[in-house]
Parts: sequence; C-alpha cells; structure tokens
Amino acid sequence: MAPRLAVEGLTRAFGGRTVVRDVSFEVEAGQVSCLLGPSGCGKSTTLRIVAGVDRPDAGTIRVEGSPVVGEGVHVPPEARGIGLMFQDFALFPHLSVADNVAFGLPRRMAGRAERVRDLLARVNMERHADALPHQLSGGEQQRVALARALAPRPRILLMDEPFSGLDGRLRDEIRDETLAVLKAEGAAVLLVTHDPAEAMRMADEILLMRDGAIVQRGAPYTIYNNPVDLRAAAFFSDLNVIRGVVRGALTETPFGPFLAPGLPDGTEVDIAIRPQHLALDFDRGGRGPRETASHGVAARGVVERARFMGHESLVELRMDHDGSVLKATVPWVFLPRPGTPLWIMFRRDRCFVFPRGAEGAGRGAAPVQDAAA
Repeated sequence: MAPRLAVEGLTRAFGGRTVVRDVSFEVEAGQVSCLLGPSGCGKSTTLRIVAGVDRPDAGTIRVEGSPVVGEGVHVPPEARGIGLMFQDFALFPHLSVADNVAFGLPRRMAGRAERVRDLLARVNMERHADALPHQLSGGEQQRVALARALAPRPRILLMDEPFSGLDGRLRDEIRDETLAVLKAEGAAVLLVTHDPAEAMRMADEILLMRDGAIVQRGAPYTIYNNPVDLRAAAFFSDLNVIRGVVRGALTETPFGPFLAPGLPDGTEVDIAIRPQHLALDFDRGGRGPRETASHGVAARGVVERARFMGHESLVELRMDHDGSVLKATVPWVFLPRPGTPLWIMFRRDRCFVFPRGAEGAGRGAAPVQDAAA
C-alpha cells in the first residue's frame, strides 16, 4: 500500500538561493512527522509546496500513490484532500464556533451537524458552540481551529507552528489533547516547528532540517541518542564539548583516554556530553572519587555559579586543567557555594565523538568508549 504522503526530490530556489534542497520523506496514515529546524531552514517552504500554495522547481509529491505535483501534474490545493492549520488560527470573526467548524463542509452533506457536534465534543468545546471567536481564550481558539481543519476528514493535515502563540503550561496541555484527536482521526500529519521539545512530544518521526536539506530523520529517541553531528546534538539540548586529537585511535582528555575508532591520527575531535550526564562529588583533601569503568577518570573544577531551576539545579564549574566551563544538571536541589571545589565524572555511554567541523557526514555519532574499559 502506498504511503498517505510521499515527497521525493523537492527543490525550490528564490532569487538564485536554494531554500529547499532535494527533500524526500514519507508520512503514513495515522503518523505524525515533524519538520524540525531553526528559522529559515526551509521547513515552512516545504509545507507550502505540499499544501499547493507554492510550486517546486523540481520534485514530486504523491497522495496515496497518485501524483499531485510533478510528472506534468499540478493539482490545485482545494483538490488535494489536505487540511491546513496555522499558528494564527485564522478563525472567521463573524461566525460562531459551530459555523467555523462547519465552514469547510458541503451545506447539504448528510450528517453535517452531527460531524460538527462530534468534533466540538472531542476538543471539549461543545458548550461554546454559539460563541464568537473573540469571546474565546487562545487555547480555546486553537481547539476550534483543530476541529475546523479536521471537519472534512482530510487525508493529510499540515500544521505550521500551531502552538507557538500559547503560553507554556497551556501549550503542553493543548499539544497532548491535539495529539489524541489526531490519532483518533487517523490522518497523516506533517507538523512544522522550531521547538525540539514540541517535536519530541508530538512526533512519531522527526525530520531535522538545516540549510534547506534534511540532515537526519528518525524516531525521537533515535535522533536524540544518535545525533548525526555536533550541531544536531546541540539543537536538542545544551552540550559540554571537550576537544582532543586522535593518536593511535585514542583521544587523550583530562577525563582519561577515549577510543576514536575509524578516525586517522591527527584528526581533531569534539567529545560532546549533555549536562545531565555529568556526575559531581565533593573534594576530599585532594582525593578524587575512585575511577570506574562506566565513568572513567575524574577531573577537578571549581563552582562558579549554582542555580535552582525548579526540578533540577544547574551548576557551572571552571575546570582546573584549562579554565574552560562545564555545566552539570543535578536532580532537585544542589547549590554549592561559588569557589567550592568539586570532582567531575561523566557517563561514557552517554557521550559522542565527532570529527571537528564535520556536518551531516552520515557516519552518525557513536557512543564514546573509555579506552580502559
């Protein structure tokens, strides 16, 4: 069976600048795929081309196996069976909530009123059916926009930063409600966002974009734990980076030697560690904690600043060996005073090695191995 949406070799340039470069992906029925990347990376342009409001310079788009773009075909937007949902909601101010949801349905459609009532019930807005949009909160308007987009039962739903106008806690609540409704409807969903937390929360598959191209794709767990390069890793969280040079398949660091398999001598590398994977211990008369196979050798630093962040504490330490600053996050409350010496270790199986300057080279990131292990 053909995928609900198949995009192949999509390319688009404006004024001699390529903004979408050979983009290919598929979205199955009931799947949420997320185009994730910084502003200007080409994700919204890709969405506009799929929607039909822009034309590519090259490439094909198929819906359930039938071409809608390419091969001499350009199906107009209204004939593609694609629903759209944008960040400004775009509700009609003079229509009631029920009439907004019913707008895209044929007037003589059998069961039209029942479809509207069912969708309003699913998004917990049935009691507001007669209200006007200006009488609703932002979260309520978002629910109505979702119901309206789903009313015609689109085969594909395109969502462009739909939650960006909502504040923090409400955004999480609305995301979860939206995901439940989308899964129940079974549409193939293509979501555009610049927020990695939103992509991790919503997507079955993340398509990470940079400079117009997809540099990595995969399930959230996979893409987070096996980033293709340093920039991909840093897009999802803060990173500590230790630099080194490969000699005899090893990289010497203040935390002991690390294996760097497959890299020739003289290769400059970055060893990346997320703050939550650092372990801290107090200095006991100059003696560091015992070396272990999982955490390796300890190096010493001095606390520069410690802050409580609500569910964790962030500790910044200036390292004795080179004056660099590492960041560690510690569950709950840990607030050592500035100037306190601490020993630092980190999980070998949570670190990644990248040739410096390599981007999207396709080798991926391998967990760094302790040479002593």
